[in-house]
Amino acid sequence: MALEHALLVALSERPASGLELTRRFEKSLGFFWHATHQQIYRVLARMESDGWVTVEVVEQDGRPDKRVHTPSAEGRRVLADWLAGPMPMEAFRSDVAVKLRGASYGDRARLTGHLTDLRSDHATRLAHYEQMEREQFPDPAALDGATLDQWLVLRGGIRMERFWIEWFTDYLQAHQMSEATP
Repeated sequence: MALEHALLVALSERPASGLELTRRFEKSLGFFWHATHQQIYRVLARMESDGWVTVEVVEQDGRPDKRVHTPSAEGRRVLADWLAGPMPMEAFRSDVAVKLRGASYGDRARLTGHLTDLRSDHATRLAHYEQMEREQFPDPAALDGATLDQWLVLRGGIRMERFWIEWFTDYLQAHQMSEATP
């Protein structure tokens, strides 16, 4: 997936300025697709020159004018074509997996220390996702359309965080048990 597609989805949900998109990436979209504010602004400029977005200049008192981006007809077509395309199977590519597999050839104690920290980071993210779910989607049965899609993606994120936590816990417990066994 290209950042362009993530931006087209975000702008389809709600037109926005580059700053507003950056904030949305920090609060929700960024959990699933990371982009810096420099990348967002650079890609928005390219999307505008390619005709994928239109820009409305909004005057602001005491501040520079705000440029609000909206998908153009061409941008909506590009997004629809991308959405209609086949989905590639997700590969399990992970630096963590390679490090865990190779742990016997290095300093396992340092690696498990890092793994414990990483598990804690995933637990923090899981708690954040679960809080988002409670606050933003209190009645999932009443959702439809875009809000249903947003909730389902959040549910996927919750499941992924649980996966990482469970896997790291299994790894750590297995090595604790093997070290305790004479």
